[in-house]
Amino acid sequence: MKRIMAVLAVALAACSGAKQKPPEEKVPVTVAVASSKDVPVQIHAIGTVQPISNVAVRALVGGELQKVWFKEGDDVRRGQLLFTIDERPYQAALAQAQANLARDVANQKNAESQAARYADLVKKDFVTREDYDKFTSAAEAAKATVAADRAAVDTARLELSYCEIRSPLDGRTGSLMAHAGNIVKANDTTPMLVINQITPVYVQFSVPEEQLGDFRGRSGEAPVPVIASPQAGGTPITNGKLTFVDNAVDTTTGTIMLKATFPNANRALWPGQFVNVAVTLSSERNATVVPTKAVQTGQKGQYIYVVNQGDQVEMRPVKVARSTDEESVIASGIRPGETVVTDGQLRLTPKSKVEIKNKV
Repeated sequence: MKRIMAVLAVALAACSGAKQKPPEEKVPVTVAVASSKDVPVQIHAIGTVQPISNVAVRALVGGELQKVWFKEGDDVRRGQLLFTIDERPYQAALAQAQANLARDVANQKNAESQAARYADLVKKDFVTREDYDKFTSAAEAAKATVAADRAAVDTARLELSYCEIRSPLDGRTGSLMAHAGNIVKANDTTPMLVINQITPVYVQFSVPEEQLGDFRGRSGEAPVPVIASPQAGGTPITNGKLTFVDNAVDTTTGTIMLKATFPNANRALWPGQFVNVAVTLSSERNATVVPTKAVQTGQKGQYIYVVNQGDQVEMRPVKVARSTDEESVIASGIRPGETVVTDGQLRLTPKSKVEIKNKV
């Protein structure tokens, strides 16, 4: 009997222990405090770096390329000598043109002298009017020949000057397409060299036509600041300003093309490079801001877990005005000073209690 009573006692003790409620488990989370600050109103896009000016250097006369005066990738200045083409054929052509000019100038003087003599003779009826007209015509023809010779001399001198090819702008040279000893052709389809002006430099980007009004509304005001950042993300590379809005919307894409100019003194931007562009249109004062990773998306829209008193969370619907990689501006649902969960949301329910392991 005593043995049966002992078994019953153990069973009752076990049953009473099963009815005890275990302590509620707290979910470890990382939190942050919603803040109020002035936030720039920005439009983001992907842009392409373009040189301010791009020149394909071609020879204007043909001949043997005698010397290249720079190295590939060098910076060159406007007027700097780049190439020298064999001048001898063009010097000979100039000398011949000058000789023809000297001969025809002498012929012109002789023809004019004869015309002047016959002008006196025709007045005295010593010669016929027909003979006089022949000499005056010859003098006019000689004058025209001299004018043509002068033009030929100018052309020969110009072609001789083309034997020295100089840089038309300040810029950076690209790959060299012709080397000393090569025979170059006048106006060849393949340029000898391409020079890009990269200080300053353009960044070209497009925005949806719905945002055109934001830019048109800024006309006549202070320059619109533009920030360029690496496409992979990170610290902004450099600052510039909006300098061009295209005069028409692209009907195929529904976008409008814009350009920003950057001083690029440190060569941080390179032609052909893709960058993230942020155009700052204005500033919103006293905006409510939370870390972007605090914002979650559910079936009913976006929400944030807010930590209340007693370390209990509340799932609160929010309206996000705009977001970046780091911060989101909350239009409604959160007040400055409230604590929001930024990490650990997957284990939370609307009535969970949390253990704050880190506060950012």
